[in-house]
Amino acid sequence: MGVRKKNMADQLKEARKSRAFAKLTNCPTSPRKMRLVADQVRGVEVEKALQILKFSPKEASRNLEKLLMSAIANWQAKNEDASIEDAGLFVKSICVDSAGMLKRLRPAPQGRAHRIRKRSNHVTLELGAKNISN
Repeated sequence: MGVRKKNMADQLKEARKSRAFAKLTNCPTSPRKMRLVADQVRGVEVEKALQILKFSPKEASRNLEKLLMSAIANWQAKNEDASIEDAGLFVKSICVDSAGMLKRLRPAPQGRAHRIRKRSNHVTLELGAKNISN
């Protein structure tokens, strides 16, 4: 590995250390339904986002609430000396991508069959801090 490439890799590694994120893979919910809930919490403070997810009637909000709690725990593990209230954590980015589909057959009239696609998704949530006091 060249010197320039190694220096760039070291810089990227240092940048990833300060990044707090969590991933949810193969969640058995349609990405379209998950995006409706994800759009509500994008760019919102963590406390307010937790309240939105807690009182949302959609099933996808339960999974996103657990994912947000995991991202907060990851942030606390990396910043042991800082407190959440002082840091001003917010949902920096949340990305919902399509995952694999389960393809099933449903009987149709006249001996035919229709394909049912049971979709799933991957969610990546990243936290940002407005005030980092170290």
